[in-house]
Amino acid sequence: MINTTPTESNLSGLNPRDFQKDINNKKTDLFILKNAQGMEVAVTNYGCAILSIMVPDKNGKYANVVLGHDSIEHVINSPEPFLNTTIGRYGNRIAKGKFTLYGEEHQLAINNGPNSLHGGPTGFHARVWDAVQPEQSTVIFNYTSADGEEGFPGNLEVEMTYRLEDETNALVIEYRATTDKATIVNLTNHGFFNLAGIANPSPTVLNNIVTINADFYVPIDEVSIPTGEILKVEGTPMDFRTPHTLGERIDEKHTQIVNGAGYDHCYVLNKTESGELSLAATCTEPDSGRTMEVYTTENGVQLYTGNWLGGFEGAHGATFPARSAVCFEAQCFPDTPNKSHFPSAVLLPGDEYQQVTIYKFGIQK
Repeated sequence: MINTTPTESNLSGLNPRDFQKDINNKKTDLFILKNAQGMEVAVTNYGCAILSIMVPDKNGKYANVVLGHDSIEHVINSPEPFLNTTIGRYGNRIAKGKFTLYGEEHQLAINNGPNSLHGGPTGFHARVWDAVQPEQSTVIFNYTSADGEEGFPGNLEVEMTYRLEDETNALVIEYRATTDKATIVNLTNHGFFNLAGIANPSPTVLNNIVTINADFYVPIDEVSIPTGEILKVEGTPMDFRTPHTLGERIDEKHTQIVNGAGYDHCYVLNKTESGELSLAATCTEPDSGRTMEVYTTENGVQLYTGNWLGGFEGAHGATFPARSAVCFEAQCFPDTPNKSHFPSAVLLPGDEYQQVTIYKFGIQK
């Protein structure tokens, strides 16, 4: 575990000056959120990237449980450009970067094999957002995505809030968006979690015990595009309805595991009604005793096990090898605009996109 050196202003040892830069006439900065329990989250307004989440282990020792960077230059030039950032305008993949909306075909930027991924190479993760911090526990971000940006139609006004609960160690992420033209919207946060605490090297997450509240998942082809099927998890290594470690079945020769190079799949969350805020997943790291619960209003959650992390250096000399993080990305299903039977991701003028996702941290009982 990396022993960060707390400063007067934060536990994570981050220096505000290292995050202050002018980019296209906008200023980036460091924002520190704290709650009454002692939890601390550090973020920057470049891509709304989360830099650290400091929470205690079973012995009360704090550590950073996300794979973060310690300067704005490292965030901008990260080998993993989506590291803990806000993803938009469309999270996950769109086949061949094309979709048709009300008879008009739209071509997006191609940045993942033959497909568009996470809104393109200069999606929301690579933009400077306006930011205000009205209180110690909250920061509010705003961004206007112009009509045609990365190929998406409509001017999209986005507001996103990071807020810490005082009663529990929970990070609440709230999204709102409106458009002046029919468009598609699928926002998420791409948090890379390591509940053991980042280190050099950061340990793998293969011992993490995970449950996912889903009877079905979305299978993918060889280039990670949904086949269009919705399949039962039962009897497959995709089944996390009961607790399993991530490493237990991650190298099986099951077609889906092979296609994803591990887990990189969207789960169809069990919901009593669409849009309800409900438990999506749990994760426990047995050595530290840290736990995380994920709640969301979204229909899906993408489980990703950091299969393509290459060992690059992050904050305070920590390194991030393959499978040293697990992601639970709350979202619509991948390639929804090209799958008419998937729940719609269309946003129309006069309507409002809304989403709430919560990452709640605790200690194993």
